[in-house]
Amino acid sequence: MSTREQRCAGITELRVDAQENGLPVIEGHAAIFDSLSQDLGAIFPFKEKIRAGAFKASLERDDVRALWNHDPNYVLGRNRAGTLELKETVKGLLVRIHPPETQWAKDLAESIKRGDVSQMSFGFICEKDTWTVENGDDVRTLEQVRLFDVSPVTFPAYLDTDVGVRNALDAYKAHKAEQEKRAREDAKRKAEFERLKSKFKKEE
Repeated sequence: MSTREQRCAGITELRVDAQENGLPVIEGHAAIFDSLSQDLGAIFPFKEKIRAGAFKASLERDDVRALWNHDPNYVLGRNRAGTLELKETVKGLLVRIHPPETQWAKDLAESIKRGDVSQMSFGFICEKDTWTVENGDDVRTLEQVRLFDVSPVTFPAYLDTDVGVRNALDAYKAHKAEQEKRAREDAKRKAEFERLKSKFKKEE
């Protein structure tokens, strides 16, 4: 069963622009494509990157919210309401939020202007991933994800021990377990091959 995860791109630029009507728009990239993460906190034994196109199907299909710190009590926008715009660019997942005229949203916009809040995160379920080894590091590539929300955040999700981080570790453990299973099966087949080869040589 697929589980929900959260990620924060460390190099996202988050800013507040003003529309012609004077209302603020929160804009930034929630994800950067084909860029290897730095170590995702000491608890992650692998690196990760997001393939361009990973969000394409979800953007066409899913009902996505913009939240403050992934809290469903603080909804900043929603794509089906036209208050959240999501677009894949060459760089990554571009987010434009038209926040409500509430005091907490105004306070958030001010915190972003001041630079106190400067990162975005996204909540997702991985629908397809691949694993490779690059320069000695295990690398997970997110090929296709189901997007649930995008959120300006105070702290990146991977710096704490929330459920999104644990789910990512579960994916890694499952990958390593499959690797070990294949290695055992390969060793068993090799041993059987050597046994048969030795048997045939004796019979000659």
